[in-house]
Parts: sequence; C-alpha cells; structure tokens
Amino acid sequence: MSSWRDTRSGWGWISILIHWLSAVAIVGLFVLGWWMTDLTYYDSWYNLAPWWHRSLGMLLFGLILVRVLWRVPQSTPVLSGPRWESVAAHTAHLTLYLLMLVVLISGYLIPTAGGRGISVFGWFEVPALIHGLKNQETLAGLVHWYGALALMVLAGLHTLAALKHHFVDRHDTLTRMLIPGKARKP
Repeated sequence: MSSWRDTRSGWGWISILIHWLSAVAIVGLFVLGWWMTDLTYYDSWYNLAPWWHRSLGMLLFGLILVRVLWRVPQSTPVLSGPRWESVAAHTAHLTLYLLMLVVLISGYLIPTAGGRGISVFGWFEVPALIHGLKNQETLAGLVHWYGALALMVLAGLHTLAALKHHFVDRHDTLTRMLIPGKARKP
C-alpha cells in the first residue's frame, strides 16, 4: 500500500503531488512571463496576463512554502548509484529550492514596489510588506528574469538527469516520483 508520507524507499503522495503541481506551475509561469514581455499597451492581454502571472505566482509561493515545511521533517528516499551522484542530486535540489524562492520573492517585490499589495484572483490580497526601496522594481525585475532563466536551465537538467537515471541506468528514481510503491525491483 502506498503512503502519503515519504520513506527511505520512496516519495509519498503529498510530495509527489506538490512536486508535479510546482513543476507545471513553474513552467507555465515562465512561458506566460516570457509571452507577456512582448505585449503592448493595445493588446487585450496587456493587463490581464500580468494579473494571472502575479496571482498564480503568489499561489505557487504558498505551495513552495508548504513544500519546504513538508520536506524538512520527512525522510529522503535513498538514491541508487555512486556517491557523487547523490551529492550532485542533493546540491541540485537545494539550488532548485533556492532559485524558486529567489524568483518568487523577487516576483513579489516587483508589483509591490509602489506600496500596493497583490490581489490573488480577487480572493485575497497579499500586502506590500517591503516597498519604496531605491530601484526596487527594476532590480527585482532583473533578479526575477535571470533567476527564472537559471531555474529553467536547472529544471531542464533535473529532467534530463531523471530521464537518464530511468532509461540509461535503469534506476527507480523517476518511477518513485510518479507512483509511490511502484519502484522497480533490483
């Protein structure tokens, strides 16, 4: 029977669900953000696309905070393969978490620079806790853009590594992130 909690042999349903929701949201937000940069004042999406981007970004921020809080007390599944791969995987995961937080925090700092909060789909407002810093919008925008690019590159490498482990090495790494309890037998 599969578990909702993580174990030394595999990921639980909660971690798997948060992982895939985060992955889809991050890629979707990157594509939306890239597309938004070409919109002009006269495009019908000029105001709506950033509203969606900010709203989804704030929901993702909340999900990532839940993910970090969930991840800390959980067991970590043992990785197959040489020690250097385990160290590389651990380093890459920490860097992914750091980049997610950098992108989300800088994304928050852009629209709140003027002191206005962020409306999340009109359901609630995230207050502007930090605002009025010198060049806040511009600097946060640069960090947001380059952080998002770095996040996409590292996420791409993460995906390639998972595929390599699955198809070349025949490890159960990808299988464990898809369905708990369905890991391959050695």
